[in-house]
Amino acid sequence: MSIPTYSGLEPLRIFPGSNFVNIGERTNVTGSAAFRKLIKNGNYDEAVSVARQQVENGAQVIDVNLDEGMIDGVEAMRKFINLIAAEPDIARVPVMVDSSKFSVIEAGLKCLQGKGIANSISLKEGEAEFLRQAKIIRRLGAATVVMCFDEQGQADNFERRIAIAQRSYDLLTQNAGFAPHDIIIDANILTVATGMAEHDRYAIDFIEAVRWIKQNLPGALTSGGVSNVSFSFRGNEPVREAIHTAFLYHAIKAGLDMGIVNAGQIGVYDDIPKDLLEHVEDVLLARRPDATERMVAFAEQFKGAPSAEAVAAQAAWREGSVEERLKHALVHGVTEFIEADTEEARAQYVDPVLVIEGPLMAGMNVVGDLFGSGKMFLPQVVKSARVMKRAVAYLEPFLAGEEGRAGDRHAEGRREEGAARHCEGRRA
Repeated sequence: MSIPTYSGLEPLRIFPGSNFVNIGERTNVTGSAAFRKLIKNGNYDEAVSVARQQVENGAQVIDVNLDEGMIDGVEAMRKFINLIAAEPDIARVPVMVDSSKFSVIEAGLKCLQGKGIANSISLKEGEAEFLRQAKIIRRLGAATVVMCFDEQGQADNFERRIAIAQRSYDLLTQNAGFAPHDIIIDANILTVATGMAEHDRYAIDFIEAVRWIKQNLPGALTSGGVSNVSFSFRGNEPVREAIHTAFLYHAIKAGLDMGIVNAGQIGVYDDIPKDLLEHVEDVLLARRPDATERMVAFAEQFKGAPSAEAVAAQAAWREGSVEERLKHALVHGVTEFIEADTEEARAQYVDPVLVIEGPLMAGMNVVGDLFGSGKMFLPQVVKSARVMKRAVAYLEPFLAGEEGRAGDRHAEGRREEGAARHCEGRRA
């Protein structure tokens, strides 16, 4: 499974088989109170560390939004973009310049090194302004996110989403000179389970709109703000994580290329408890008229501290064989017991190479299968890689010892062979 790489110069492309591109959302003052406080207080060093942490946690693009009434958006954007450009760990991924003010987007794009992404433009102010902004973005060498808004407002059903997507795509490719792969259509991820019947199809209509865009607008990419879908359950993190994970599983299968998402709020699809998954998918896929009421009632049990049963279930994996424990640690990114379990496996397998080639690689194969099937996402794969790295680091001294002993055995064999020849010579 290939992951797209970024040179800073080539077009932004999502290749077939690249799974899903995570756009880090924590460098956004509208979505992160902590980041907003850093920017308002002028603490840019700490703000840069937030961007670095997102990349370390698997973000392949970072979304930068500095829309705050108390700050100069243009100046703040210039300063922040210039600071992260000087950080090699951050500069290796594209930046999405995000603002409700086009002047801020333009200022940010002018500071970028390499290809950036403008987030966003729309038909809200009519075709003339849409094309004016689009031509500036193209001249600055960036791709653009297009929101499904028009002069009548936000698209909130399937028909309006695809009509605006088609119109925007045609204008950009035929009038603004955009290559299709530089068009990223955001078909509006809206909040489900609000209690209003007209909102029941928000998720499924978005998913179907993505499917239609991929089939009918050649080369265009698709995106969305994932956390919007679960906003009605804010404060209930286990439920929000399950909603995000299940939503992404279905949206990616339909063709969703990328999304703005908090990596800490997505999990592994197969790990969602079956009863929770049933309630979540009833809501997301609009499978029954009472889905919201059932989901709201069911979600109550996940609020607050985890139950004794949940704690016990979480710890149950420690009772399995060492092979099962290593696999669990790799799939779930758990480092707490990895050295102890690796030592147990080393003692059992004797040869440390067999530990790597056996249970550790078996666990990473599971990670690869989950990632390839869209049931696991890049942030989890990054955590899995860290667990693998720690396990191998623990085994390294033993691997060196095995190589030394192999060398000793080889030298001893040469001495024995020489002695046998010497004896044979004397006999002759």
